[in-house]
Amino acid sequence: ICVAGFKSGGKSEILELTLPQKLFAKEDQGLCPERDFKVEHGGFSERPIYCLKHVQGTRLLVSSGPPDNSLQIWRIGVDDSDVIRLLNCINNEELNNHWSKIATSAAGSPCVLHGTHVKNLQVTEIESTKNVFLPGIASVDLVSSLEFLSKDVFLACSVRGQMWLMDMRQQKVVEAQDICAVPAEDFYWCMGVERRKPDLDAVPCRVAKLSSAGHIFVSDVRNLAKHVCQRKVSIPSPVAENMFMNVSWAPALDNSIAISGFSGSIEIYNTTSWHSTDTEACPMFVHKGHTVLEDRDDGEIPLVTAHTWHPWKPRTVLSAATDGSLQVWEWR
Repeated sequence: ICVAGFKSGGKSEILELTLPQKLFAKEDQGLCPERDFKVEHGGFSERPIYCLKHVQGTRLLVSSGPPDNSLQIWRIGVDDSDVIRLLNCINNEELNNHWSKIATSAAGSPCVLHGTHVKNLQVTEIESTKNVFLPGIASVDLVSSLEFLSKDVFLACSVRGQMWLMDMRQQKVVEAQDICAVPAEDFYWCMGVERRKPDLDAVPCRVAKLSSAGHIFVSDVRNLAKHVCQRKVSIPSPVAENMFMNVSWAPALDNSIAISGFSGSIEIYNTTSWHSTDTEACPMFVHKGHTVLEDRDDGEIPLVTAHTWHPWKPRTVLSAATDGSLQVWEWR
């Protein structure tokens, strides 16, 4: 059966469902999973999902989103099923209106690094929901990016551009880098860590830090205080808080990074010729697929919300936008 629903503005949506029994509009005011139809692929969440991470080597997913900073643990079915079901929740002691940023590690016991502010970062075992590491940093800044470098070492970046390298074996911060001397329009920062191979144990060597004004700084993770190179990229007007901003390294293509979150496009840059100057960089490719979809009644151009590289196909990228579109694309 195909159920069609109409939205304001003349748009319609059609959902194909398999129903176990006949439905009558007067008796059923809405469709519910398991009662009215059987879910065969994917799953349902009762709250918005702003961050979603897979625990590599497992069938586990971790998500976060409003209205608080709790985490949801999901399992992708059993017996070759791909139905996603809620397994458990991790409720943080410090409740606030922000949603947690997430990084996962499957080395040893699966763990999740999470937090809204730098001061409340913690590492939690997924199965037992037990906290195994509390960095105890005093900074009250919001977290923008988190990344495990190995099962014991992780990197954190705040919205102000500060970065901390932490080693759980030593129970301390190994290295910290303060914000750089940059123009005042750099309101928001995020980071992306390079890995030379698609496996979890690969040793990352560089980190790219991107500002909401379009500044990109590249550093070696062994010396965060020194910039290997830097560039300025052309973007629309800077905004004070850009939660969709994203920078990532290609895992199977040397010296290539992608940035998104400023518009409906994803830009690819080659950092080979970058030096320690703040000159403007030109992209070697721009994907505009999210801006050219037909039948757009409101005339608004969607904003790219996320992108990620294919683990082993060098020029293949996946991207999503605010209009709900998901695209898998590559350039020649």
